[in-house]
Amino acid sequence: MIFSTCFLYAQEEHVEIGIDEKLGEFLPLELSFVNSINDTVKLKDIVTQPTLLALVYYECPGICSNTLTELAWVVDHVDLTPGKDFRVLTISMDHDETFDIAATSKKNYLASLQRNFPPNAWSFLVGDSLIIDKVTSSTGFYFKKYENEFRHPGGLITISPKGKISRYIFGSQFNQFDVKMALLDAQAGKTNPTVAKLLQFCFSYDPEGRTYSLNITRIVGSIMFLMIGAFLAVLILKKKKK
Repeated sequence: MIFSTCFLYAQEEHVEIGIDEKLGEFLPLELSFVNSINDTVKLKDIVTQPTLLALVYYECPGICSNTLTELAWVVDHVDLTPGKDFRVLTISMDHDETFDIAATSKKNYLASLQRNFPPNAWSFLVGDSLIIDKVTSSTGFYFKKYENEFRHPGGLITISPKGKISRYIFGSQFNQFDVKMALLDAQAGKTNPTVAKLLQFCFSYDPEGRTYSLNITRIVGSIMFLMIGAFLAVLILKKKKK
């Protein structure tokens, strides 16, 4: 099964698996989750600086581990100070995962960092299905469980200190300059459309092979739509001249 994460189509079709950008909308900061030391915390107490949000699940056999590994690399290299200029927030989409699983994941990824990274600057949270659904719905992140695995899109979401959704960074590989600019935009409360929309539009994700493939049907359809539009525009202009 192949699904598309195309933003342009997300407005017209029901998104079952993918991302429908909610730029300018707000994360429900009053929601409470359980952190990696089994404390109940509210999102508003974590999102106090520009925040990189990753929606994953910790025992994912697919792109989640790649996403978190790449996330660890980029926060290790981004030219900003963790805990002061930005924070990182990881929330599991699997309501069956427990705080001890989150703790193991946090320990492993923090251990991979080379820079001085305050442990409280990267939160690993778990929660019940209701609050997870509220977070994923508010961010336009749609996933579905198939047997023992979740099929879901990959990427990061930058959140402003007031909880505003500022930008989406798609894929499972991140550039430190792009991440820095996204965090600075979040600090300023700006919202910016995703630069990599061509990837979303032209490529579909195959959860079986966990690879992207060129979406020829949509590309050809778009070209035909543009050609028809141009043809109609020429006819209208000729009619006006006559």
